[in-house]
Amino acid sequence: MAMGILAKLRAAVRDVPDFPKKGIVFKDITPVLSDPALFRASIDLFLERCRGRKIDKIVGIDARGFVFGSAVAYELGVGFVPIRKRGKLPYQTEVAKYSLEYGEAEMEMHVDAIIAGDRVVLLDDLLATGGTSAAAAVLIRKAGGDLLEAQFLIELESLHGRHQLEPTSVTSFLKY
Repeated sequence: MAMGILAKLRAAVRDVPDFPKKGIVFKDITPVLSDPALFRASIDLFLERCRGRKIDKIVGIDARGFVFGSAVAYELGVGFVPIRKRGKLPYQTEVAKYSLEYGEAEMEMHVDAIIAGDRVVLLDDLLATGGTSAAAAVLIRKAGGDLLEAQFLIELESLHGRHQLEPTSVTSFLKY
């Protein structure tokens, strides 16, 4: 995709200092989502990486991964699987724990969302420390899914989150 669109996407991502807590600069993508051309361009970035590959499911992480993941799954004609914070899914789930700066959290996925052999791409808006994405990868693999790649609109490179996903291939479009 043209570098011009990446520059426009980068310019639209808003920095929000001290959110959700002091010392963190939150990368707010809502200006991208509210602009029809930029929203379409962001979806197209993910689609370019996925087209021509045999993919059975797109997995999106709660909550902004749902926005990108469901649109990509729809366009590709494949299934969409939500991975959510624990206690948010209504059916039987598998759970994976991950570390936060202070303590632990848990992600969950329905036990029947992915079947053994499904070829899966994981999508989310942002890769930071990689804990949430690594938990999602554990759930995908536990179900027997073949995790082809993890894709992110934004990556905070200094936090080295991609290492949490090894050996999975990681693609990110905007790097900070």
